[in-house]
Amino acid sequence: MPRVVVDVMLKPEILDPQGQAVANALPRLGVSDVASVRIGRRIEIEFTGEPDLDRAREIADKLLANPVIEDFTVRVAEADETVDARS
Repeated sequence: MPRVVVDVMLKPEILDPQGQAVANALPRLGVSDVASVRIGRRIEIEFTGEPDLDRAREIADKLLANPVIEDFTVRVAEADETVDARS
């Protein structure tokens, strides 16, 4: 089924306390070479027909992202693209 991926991130000028908390915890795990962390979210939309990027942008703009504090990107997912937390 055709999928469109919407990635939503806080705008660069917006403070990301969740990202800062992760960055601050990394040295306790022995990771010292990470300068910063930003947390976002990924939304996958499955269309019944061809993926409609314009419709996906409209959905993202009106429902999935807060345009005051967040930016988003929209793209068609690759056929073999999967989210695997183990890799």
